[in-house]
Amino acid sequence: MAREIVLDTETTGLDPRHGHRIIEIACVEIDDFIPTGRHFHRYVDPEREIDADAERVHGLSATFLAGKPRFADSGVADAFLDFVGDAPLVAHNAGFDRGFVNHELDRAGRPPLHPERWVDTLSLAQKRFPSLSNSLDSLCKRFKISLAERERHGALVDARLLACVYLELRGGRERALELGAAAARGVSQIIAQATYGARPRALTPRITPAERAAHEIFVRETLSAGALWLKAAP
Repeated sequence: MAREIVLDTETTGLDPRHGHRIIEIACVEIDDFIPTGRHFHRYVDPEREIDADAERVHGLSATFLAGKPRFADSGVADAFLDFVGDAPLVAHNAGFDRGFVNHELDRAGRPPLHPERWVDTLSLAQKRFPSLSNSLDSLCKRFKISLAERERHGALVDARLLACVYLELRGGRERALELGAAAARGVSQIIAQATYGARPRALTPRITPAERAAHEIFVRETLSAGALWLKAAP
């Protein structure tokens, strides 16, 4: 596998056929299943109002977006196409993002990104977890990927989270077992770049009071004064 682009968008509403537009687009680059650190990110003036329901999700207002570049501007459309190149595009519920991206490209007089280029992580997750919720939030929690920076939906934050989820869906930490030492180093980099959440609750102690008392007597009467148990004891 070579270069892939993980993509996310935020929009004014749910359907480009009803005149809705992209207001934020972000891409994260992966090369051979390793995040490279390169990304593309733009806020976009949609030249229309934003549905109230959509604004509650992403928090982006028409006032904030006023004066931002339009998607058709070369600094957005051409820069986006240059960044993605001919790489496969990874998105969650890819049909949604593909519809909006191709709608904007058509308005800008650029060619569409063909459906066969797109990888849908929602479909991948549904095949792996057919009876479970497979939203991005649910998958992050399932794979213990921290959502700490995700107060609201944002294209760049979500693209980074989705990159971590995609790598887990493609093998994640088990990939090192399949591909040898070089892959093991790569997987270590993947894990290092993903932020994993803390355990939601502490494990229940399994030692009995009698065992704890016996252990304390052993440490006090048998071990030397410099024993690590004595230094670690509360």
